[in-house]
Amino acid sequence: MKQFFEFVKKECFHIFRDRRTLIILFGMPVVLIVLFGFAITNEIRHARIAVLDQSKDALSQGLIRKITASAYFDLTENLRSEKDIMPAFRKGDIRMVVVIPANFARDFVRERKASVQLLADASDPNTSSTLINYINAIILQYQQEKTGVRNLPLTISPEVRMVFNPALKSVFLFVPGVMTLILMLVCAMMTSITITREKELGTMEILLVSPLRPVLVIAGKVVPYVLLSFVIAIIILVLGAGIFGMPLKGSLWLLLGACGLFCLTALSLGILISSVTNSQQTAMMISMMGLLLPTILLSGFVYPIESMPVPLQILSNIFPAKWFIIILKDIMLKGSDLRHIALPMGVLAGMTVFFLAVSLRKFKTRLS
Repeated sequence: MKQFFEFVKKECFHIFRDRRTLIILFGMPVVLIVLFGFAITNEIRHARIAVLDQSKDALSQGLIRKITASAYFDLTENLRSEKDIMPAFRKGDIRMVVVIPANFARDFVRERKASVQLLADASDPNTSSTLINYINAIILQYQQEKTGVRNLPLTISPEVRMVFNPALKSVFLFVPGVMTLILMLVCAMMTSITITREKELGTMEILLVSPLRPVLVIAGKVVPYVLLSFVIAIIILVLGAGIFGMPLKGSLWLLLGACGLFCLTALSLGILISSVTNSQQTAMMISMMGLLLPTILLSGFVYPIESMPVPLQILSNIFPAKWFIIILKDIMLKGSDLRHIALPMGVLAGMTVFFLAVSLRKFKTRLS
């Protein structure tokens, strides 16, 4: 075991001697946090919503049909009481809850003024703002159809409430995305390039005939990047909290545990890439095309997954970044516990086991 720790120590010294790599690794989180601190508004379709209809009259049912008839919203759940609202949000299945109060039709006809409460999940501020604009336009159109008057003030008055991110700070979306991107780059890309470089230079064979077992050789290569990833994750959290006021409503230990699991998933991907490639250039191209671009485009980091075509929505499920971003937003913004994030954590754990098993099989095949 002493030989293993000496090997890890040697790898750490090797990393810290390369100043250009250190500047990139530690400078990249700062640069990306600043660059991605601005919002990108995109068209959204088929956003999942829930409805709490306390009136249950013809007018309220007509409004619900009007909302769900558009291409922007899909009704996934009818709630029974206000107590069901926050659990519905925490499950992560819906983007908005529409609350229609009791006596909705009576207030509309007699008082000429009725209210509708809109609760949007503002953990993704750009999406929530867009959905609020969509539904306000639908409500206005529905009112005009019922009254036939276009110049009167709104008879149905929406009462908007943003949950989890009342100030609609776009950085609350981009901090988890940047953390995911950085950890994927450091763990997967750097690991695949490092191991492939040893194979390309012919030093991997020398390491494999050393007293250390092959598994410990690979572990010694990746342990420094695990430690480095944790340091970078903490830097991103400190920057997000100190500069932009990024909250942490959930457990810090649960968040760190999720970061550790994602690091293992990314490392297993890096090992898998290195096991099927023989050159650094090939490993870098596979990492860029197979990991970096999907992390940006298919994880919900920049573009809402709901606005993508169905085949891309299905394809996004195979990329770890999507599940890690869900975990980060649930813990940091919603204060979710392990019970609420069990599914994405389980998916990441399953991916890790699968990638490691395939990598080990490929590795043994190359040795034989």
